[in-house]
Amino acid sequence: MQRTTIFADELFLREIKELAKQKKRSTAELIREVLVQYLNARNSPRSRLSFVGIGDSGRKNLAEKHEELLWPKTPRSNKY
Repeated sequence: MQRTTIFADELFLREIKELAKQKKRSTAELIREVLVQYLNARNSPRSRLSFVGIGDSGRKNLAEKHEELLWPKTPRSNKY
């Protein structure tokens, strides 16, 4: 393993040190873990979002009854 130096915002360092303390791990270990996760995510093939089935109502006859479902027949008042 090779040593390197990074410059980081004070808030970031405070947060990472607090997290390391909570997890009982070293700050360096936590930073290495995050870097590995970033590189793995960056190098993995991205899957496309699938919107197929996002609006599945579970009804089998939706196409046949769409007008009835969208525009239900309500009794009209004789106002006019």
